[in-house]
Amino acid sequence: MSVNIKIVDAVKKYGDNTIISDLSLDVKEGEFFTLLGPSGCGKTTLLRMIAGFNSIEGGDFYFNDTRINDMDPAKRNIGMVFQNYAIFPNMTVEKNVAFGLKNRKLPKEEIDKQTDKFLKLMQIDEYRDRMPDRLSGGQQQRVALARALAITPDVLLMDEPLSNLDAKLRVEMRTVIKQIQNTVGITTIYVTHDQEEAMAVSDRIAVMKDGDIQHIGTPKALYQRPANLFVATFIGRTNVINGELKIKDGKAYLVLPGGYEVLMDTIREEKMHDQKVVASIRPEELIVSEHNTQGIKATIDDSIFLGLNTHYFVHFEDGEKAEIIQESKIDSIIPKGTKIYLGIKTEKINIFNEDGSENLVTGVVNDKDAYVK
Repeated sequence: MSVNIKIVDAVKKYGDNTIISDLSLDVKEGEFFTLLGPSGCGKTTLLRMIAGFNSIEGGDFYFNDTRINDMDPAKRNIGMVFQNYAIFPNMTVEKNVAFGLKNRKLPKEEIDKQTDKFLKLMQIDEYRDRMPDRLSGGQQQRVALARALAITPDVLLMDEPLSNLDAKLRVEMRTVIKQIQNTVGITTIYVTHDQEEAMAVSDRIAVMKDGDIQHIGTPKALYQRPANLFVATFIGRTNVINGELKIKDGKAYLVLPGGYEVLMDTIREEKMHDQKVVASIRPEELIVSEHNTQGIKATIDDSIFLGLNTHYFVHFEDGEKAEIIQESKIDSIIPKGTKIYLGIKTEKINIFNEDGSENLVTGVVNDKDAYVK
């Protein structure tokens, strides 16, 4: 049975140092929920508080209606998958997967049935008699996942489970993890610093910084309408360009380097006043024109051909730099030193106040604001 996980005003301290302060979170039953952020932001600390491995200095943690703050970790019915796999080197694959079931003293018939089920589900049935030292990293991680799921936990917790794998295996295993989670339907909390990985597997993501949640939402919501500049720069690539917001005849204009003005139809009504702003313009939201003389003047500094797309690196007249991603053309790549003009997909770009703490455009949905404590 999966559970709803609710955290209200969580506090974590080490001595006088507060790592997490007044953090609230609501993970839906059966949801694949990711804690995403840079090293040291508190995501693993929070995961260990849920697991019962870290003490809780404040707040309340619930599985459904059951408060788990003081519950023994062994009684929380969680499955845990670690960064270093943590499978037993002296046991075969089969015995590793069966370990938790034997600990629960289940009948042998049930142990065998569950073990077979998850060996096959994780596609490691053919390795059941192998020792871990004869498995690849990806195979070992499949064993760790099978062992965690075999006990039929209410919650699956995963701490950077793919970070020790090479790039190709990471992509393969994140697909496996998402497929298995969909099949089993278990409430999952996943910790990673890799934003692409988070976007590939998650139903929703909480972006963390310095022990605080900045934005909670779907991968699409976080990418297209980030709550603040930190989220915009952490999720995907973006060009951060200083500018001004000018209001003329009731309309908002973004003034960019070289004095180029862009009409913005997406500014929230209460933010319609002259002010300094920071624009977040993703590389694919800039449109290159070699012939049109309308747009932001720029000069090509370099280019990288990556098959489907070509990345251009440019500078503006005031020296600010930007990256552009365009679908590759069949005929040529624009040479270095070429003067170009850039158009902007204005409906997609995000405008933040001067300190980057708030997105001024419409359509920002932050589930963090919706929690009722």
